[in-house]
Amino acid sequence: MTEQTPDAGPLGVLATYRRTPPAVKAILAGVFVGRLAGFLVIFLVVFLTHRGFTTGQAGFALGVYGAGAGVGSFVGGWATDRLSARAATAISMLGTPVLIVSILYFKAYPLVVLAVFGVGLVGQLYRPAAQYLITELTPPGQLVMVTAMQRLAMNLGTTVTPLIGTALLSISYSLLFWAEAVASVAYGLIALVALPPRKKPVEATEDAPAPPRAGYRAVLSDWRYLFFLAAVFFITAVYTQYTASVPLAIVESGLSLWWYSAVVSLNAVIVATCEVLATRWVQTWPMRLTALSGFGLVAIGYTVYAIGITPALLILGTIVWTASEITGAPTTFAYPGMVAPVHLRGRYIGAMQTVFGLANAIGPVLGLAIWAAAGNAVFAWAAGIAALSTLCALIGMRLPGAAPSVVKEPVPGAAG
Repeated sequence: MTEQTPDAGPLGVLATYRRTPPAVKAILAGVFVGRLAGFLVIFLVVFLTHRGFTTGQAGFALGVYGAGAGVGSFVGGWATDRLSARAATAISMLGTPVLIVSILYFKAYPLVVLAVFGVGLVGQLYRPAAQYLITELTPPGQLVMVTAMQRLAMNLGTTVTPLIGTALLSISYSLLFWAEAVASVAYGLIALVALPPRKKPVEATEDAPAPPRAGYRAVLSDWRYLFFLAAVFFITAVYTQYTASVPLAIVESGLSLWWYSAVVSLNAVIVATCEVLATRWVQTWPMRLTALSGFGLVAIGYTVYAIGITPALLILGTIVWTASEITGAPTTFAYPGMVAPVHLRGRYIGAMQTVFGLANAIGPVLGLAIWAAAGNAVFAWAAGIAALSTLCALIGMRLPGAAPSVVKEPVPGAAG
């Protein structure tokens, strides 16, 4: 792989981007293009009901897509370590178009569901690979800032996608799906042309033996990292309540749904405009302070919701937990690559992204179940879970360069 450029320490936004290696800039561009054409998950239910399938069948297919995406992050971590980040990205972006287009032409529901699962799985293989390469090619002092740039590219693409998708949909569903397929091919070509090839395996010497082959079993033996994964799961499950419990609470309180649109837009605007700028200072914070701000502020924000659902408290609570996102998210997503052993970096990243996807799937279900049983007390529950997440992060997050806290040595040659 291409070696990292010399680490100049934390820099500003423009200075960091200027020093970013061309391959990383290609990844940022590819992430934006990929998100810009992420139409399937947004319009899948509408498309399937248009084709004559029932609402229940369409909803089940959407859930299958989420399951595939979760498996894809897990497999992507393995593929990144075992093959290469470039190969995993190319497989993902060149394999996805075939599956996307097949959905247009499959008539039988089981085949449609199978194709949707494949899109979720294959389409997510690139995500651990992208973070792997960003970690490997970016100087350590600039990694959090570049991760914030990656998140900005994702958020900008996600923001514009519904507008472009609606315009394409007004012409035809075929154009919508083919456009996403073409965008995936474009990212695949970027990967083949711009991303570095696989690094040669490290050869053992008397002074420096080669690292043992080890799989996800080695990740699970790092008990402190397991606490970090628990923190990510809990905090993500709480985050999802803004799409599940919050709109129900607003309606129940007699407020217009306009207020829900307002708080969602407020969060999106603050993240898009402030996260990268805030990272200029956050990237220099001690890890424990980042954990407290990135996880603890969510507990405070949802505590504000628990006090009552009024316009003032909605805005205040949203600002508080959004502050946690802009201060904590770049470090949280960069952290697995910071602390992973090099030969397991893809799996560490894949494990985190799998947990993140799992929490996004489970969080709304749990939140709605608590809402049905306890009403607005769901926000007190959410605040408590966010506080538990903060504790897990404080236990689990260690300084980059510290040895993994393993329970026992992994078995050489373990599969995974």
